[in-house]
Amino acid sequence: MLNIVKGLLHRIAPDQTAENGTDAVHEVHVAVCALLVEMARIDNRFTPAEMDFILGVIREKYGLSEEHAEALMAEAEKELDNSVDLWQFAKRINTHYSVEEKLELIKILWEIIFVDGKMDRYENYLVHKLSDLLHLSHRQLIDAKLNVLHPK
Repeated sequence: MLNIVKGLLHRIAPDQTAENGTDAVHEVHVAVCALLVEMARIDNRFTPAEMDFILGVIREKYGLSEEHAEALMAEAEKELDNSVDLWQFAKRINTHYSVEEKLELIKILWEIIFVDGKMDRYENYLVHKLSDLLHLSHRQLIDAKLNVLHPK
């Protein structure tokens, strides 16, 4: 019941609920997870390998149990399904993430792209779009890609 009320309040006044640090952190986690999920499913093939990779990333990055990671992913998928664009997620990330954290996110997005060993045009388009939404340069985007393809 509390989650329903919280969800309604979030829809009515998202900036007010995000004022609380815990809510803001959770909202950023959802936003990051939403972008990861969107990248995995942009080619209409959300594979088990991609799902496992994303769950592993959010477990490690946020120190979540398997159950909490799955719940976060489910919430992110629900928000994605109810959204009209990705700007709302990028806005949350831009507000709370440093450039270094956004670069780490872009690197993770590249890793999702190459989980299956290839990049299709939809994945390429989306990673460029997300880079723009996160206010990263083309050079930063390409450097992140090269770090994924040729780790040091």
